[in-house]
Amino acid sequence: MSCRTGVAISTRRQALDDALERLARLHPQKIDLSLGRLQRLLTSLGNPQEHLPPTIHVAGTNGKGSTCAYLAEMARSKGESVHIYTSPHLVNFNERILLNSVPVDDKTLIEAFARCEAANFGEPITFFEITTAAAMLLFSEHPADRLIMEVGLGGRFDATNVVTKPALSVITQVSLDHQEFLGTELDQIAREKAGICKFGVPVVIGHQDDAAEAAILDEARKVGAPAFLWGRDYNAYMQHGRLVYEDESRVWDLPQPALLGPHQILNAGAAAACAAVLQWPESAAAGGIANATWPARLQNITRGPLGEIARKAGAELWLDGGHNEAAAKALSHALADMDERDERPLVIIAGFSPNKDVKAWCSQFSGLARRLIAVEFKSGRGGSLPAKEVAALARAAGVMADTASGLIPAMKNAAKEHPAPRVLIGGSLYLAGEALALGDAPPHKTPG
Repeated sequence: MSCRTGVAISTRRQALDDALERLARLHPQKIDLSLGRLQRLLTSLGNPQEHLPPTIHVAGTNGKGSTCAYLAEMARSKGESVHIYTSPHLVNFNERILLNSVPVDDKTLIEAFARCEAANFGEPITFFEITTAAAMLLFSEHPADRLIMEVGLGGRFDATNVVTKPALSVITQVSLDHQEFLGTELDQIAREKAGICKFGVPVVIGHQDDAAEAAILDEARKVGAPAFLWGRDYNAYMQHGRLVYEDESRVWDLPQPALLGPHQILNAGAAAACAAVLQWPESAAAGGIANATWPARLQNITRGPLGEIARKAGAELWLDGGHNEAAAKALSHALADMDERDERPLVIIAGFSPNKDVKAWCSQFSGLARRLIAVEFKSGRGGSLPAKEVAALARAAGVMADTASGLIPAMKNAAKEHPAPRVLIGGSLYLAGEALALGDAPPHKTPG
């Protein structure tokens, strides 16, 4: 890289950082879940949400990102150009907005932010709302055959729910998370997720606990959304190393999901159901399931500073951003499967946001993990739980734990476990982003 090119990249990075900070200052001191602020801004922008490509709207607690990855790859397998909207980002904000499957460039993103900022006239608006408006502006102005849009938080009052007529709605597994916004009971949270259901728009419902399933079906019935339910209308399971998908009119013999872990059967199965409802061919479903990629979802890290430490010690290093009890349960099952095939001591390096149930997360690894090393991160919107507190909660959950001053010291410590260990970095997408960014510019820190 030439010196001039390096300066240009640094200048663009600073300009994007400045734009993100300006938008963050518009964030209200107190958030009320509402679509009013965003609808006002979108009206000023000419209602770009009414001019989007055919949209698949994905809600849920766990598996949203993976399901989006399968769907996007399925659409590409059948020759479609695909826009994708997800959150949060891991390293660069640009990851949230993919135009024709490529992260939006800094210049285009900064210009979209400026237009939204001007149209907002300084009114209070959440960071996620105004950046979602920028995404919709870009999606409306760049042609594509398909938009895969992931809900940010909840569903009913999420900024993405201004899309009134998607082609399809999807609700992946619902579990306890964000109770301060969505309710303390599983059925309450499920009803908020099901707020994306629309009259006449089919909704594919992934595998659910009974309470969540009943609540989602009730909300779908109320608004007249035809429901396609796991276990009733379709099913998916592994057989002889293949994923079998079946519903009343078809049986598909599909590849094993490219993303690792038994829980990916649920996500890939739900994505296959979406393909069936949309009348996509079996070949598209197969291509998507075989080729999907999604960072920080049981991702094997072999490069960078952390990967180098692992390589020298003969260790395995895995990265996962799952941060609630259900995600930890799925992750522990995946790691137990790995241990059956290749037994290694498991060491966890973990950090958490202050509002997470650390004890519940750690309890899923009691008896499986040799020990946990607690660390802190800097990029989270609400800060990081102190490492000493994480370690104490882990010990209370039955996992031996100590602390380290950062990822590098923690990894060096973990790599000393004998024989060559299996190391998991987990507990937070923010921590995952910092792990991926090590050695480069730090992740974009944003409030939403």
